[in-house]
Amino acid sequence: QVQLVESGGGLVQPGGSLRLSCVASGSIFMIYAMGWYRQAPGKQRELVAAVTTGGMTTYADSVKGRFTISRDNAKNTVSLQMNSLKPEDTAVFYCKTTMSLTYDLSRRDYWGQGTQVTVSS
Repeated sequence: QVQLVESGGGLVQPGGSLRLSCVASGSIFMIYAMGWYRQAPGKQRELVAAVTTGGMTTYADSVKGRFTISRDNAKNTVSLQMNSLKPEDTAVFYCKTTMSLTYDLSRRDYWGQGTQVTVSS
């Protein structure tokens, strides 16, 4: 059994900052890629940022220079620092990890429950 627990969402004014965190726990053998996705009302879920085991990062063009993804392998945690937030960043943010488990070594994607980020004055 595996859990991904997200935290850090909320309401912030335009230009403000938020930091999202996601902790993976359970029967984890290895974590490969970790990332954040978001889904705004009426839109498809999209990649925001991802980081590999080796620390290589990928960002959506819309967040480059404003968001920073990081991971702590010792704590099975991935974080997303979001600065200069805009109203168009409003969405539910989801953590996704690619992992293998102690009882199932195949690589699978696991999702968190989502955390709401609202950017509004």
